[in-house]
Amino acid sequence: MITAAQLRAARLLLGIDQRRLAALSKLSVPTIQRMEASHTIVRGNVDSLVKLIAAFDAAGIEMIDEGAVSNSQGRGVRLKMNSGSAKADLDNQPEHKASNRTRGGA
Repeated sequence: MITAAQLRAARLLLGIDQRRLAALSKLSVPTIQRMEASHTIVRGNVDSLVKLIAAFDAAGIEMIDEGAVSNSQGRGVRLKMNSGSAKADLDNQPEHKASNRTRGGA
């Protein structure tokens, strides 16, 4: 399980918006919006949560659960080791290049 705060933090760590996260996770933008608007634990069907976690995992994001080994206590997110290029990898995906062209990007 992840919290809405973790979801928002992971997205911001990658520097992507809700639309980009929806594309990466193959979920709708309204689904992402509902998940981020949750007060605590993200609510959603199991398939949607699995897609979301898989998208973050592929982008190099690690979700830290309550009680996990960490320098401090509590939930959080962090880049996986050797994931410093996660943002560059996202920028090189075909669907991101196409969306950049429509916004005037290269």
